[in-house]
Amino acid sequence: MSTPVALLSRFITMMACLLACMAAIAMLAGCVATPARQEPAGPAAAGPTFYPPLPNPPRVQYLTTIASERDLAVEKDSFADFIVGAEKEVQRLTQPYGVAMHQGRLYVADTGAGGIAVFDLAKKRYSFFAGNGGGRLKRPINIRIDTDGTRYVTDTGRDQVLVYDRDDRFLRAFGAQGQFRPVDVAIGGNRLYVTDIAHHEIQVLDKGTGKLLHKFGKPGSGPGELFHPTNIALGQDGDLYVVETSNYRVQRFTTDGRSVRMYGEVGTTPGSFARPKGIAMDRAGRMLVGDTAFQNVQVFDNSGKLLMFFGQSEDGAAGINLPAGVTVDYDNVAAFRRYADPKFRIEYLILVASQFGPNKVDIFGFGRMDGMDYPDAGRADAKPLS
Repeated sequence: MSTPVALLSRFITMMACLLACMAAIAMLAGCVATPARQEPAGPAAAGPTFYPPLPNPPRVQYLTTIASERDLAVEKDSFADFIVGAEKEVQRLTQPYGVAMHQGRLYVADTGAGGIAVFDLAKKRYSFFAGNGGGRLKRPINIRIDTDGTRYVTDTGRDQVLVYDRDDRFLRAFGAQGQFRPVDVAIGGNRLYVTDIAHHEIQVLDKGTGKLLHKFGKPGSGPGELFHPTNIALGQDGDLYVVETSNYRVQRFTTDGRSVRMYGEVGTTPGSFARPKGIAMDRAGRMLVGDTAFQNVQVFDNSGKLLMFFGQSEDGAAGINLPAGVTVDYDNVAAFRRYADPKFRIEYLILVASQFGPNKVDIFGFGRMDGMDYPDAGRADAKPLS
């Protein structure tokens, strides 16, 4: 029969072994539960997703999603996390609206967080910029970046356009009290074209001083009239393309404010709109318009003919959800080429910000698949809206 001392010794030995095993399991779990990067929330996790789907000649491929600093693929030291304790809270996008790319950095106007999230794709670094003092952001909606790195941020909390240099230094604020409620801005030469959702007009400012040069538009639904203009894009033809969310259309203007034509109408059929917001123009004159009701981006030629749409995966995986900002970028394709099918040649990137769901900023590539016939370079087959 074992003595009490012997029983106690055996118990202590068993507990020591148990604790050692638990520590080993915890360390292993830490290594497994902290991957080098978080897998995209979108359909790319299940394999390539093309629009239109194969065997049709695809024009758009979903590449990846950026929703938090984890998506930069920053290396994590799991052993250090185990020794020190839980890792710091992961910084995530909350309610993004506008997106922009410049010199390998993705800038996201995060309305919910009250600042600009910056993802440095080359250095794999995340930062958050909210400004300070006279340049403090309240409710940033959109961000546009000039060729020299100057950033123009529309802020509906301040009802101003805030200007920062390439090093985040605050330069100036445009907009006197009651002047406008700016949602978006387009940069054209020495001018800024600002959508004013409050007064249903476009205000044209001097880019350097913010001086009001002229404005155009008035409340209504006829040619030259506007109703809740939200996003704006400058085309290669030099014209302005303005999304009128409450008129369910896009209206095209010359830069001096003359109405050229209107695209779309309210409806549920392809080519119509239910709640359009984001807009971008590519170098071929195609118009890409995001619709928060359809949960997709529709692509039109310059005559207004629907070419295709994309954004929701057929396999039910997460896709764009309440899309807001839509941006086209030609200069940073190399940063995302590794996500593309080896045979799919990307011409430019399409960035779509979603205000709801796990996919905050989805990155798509527009291009062509090697070995497939594209009889019309500007056209892709469309399918009915579901």
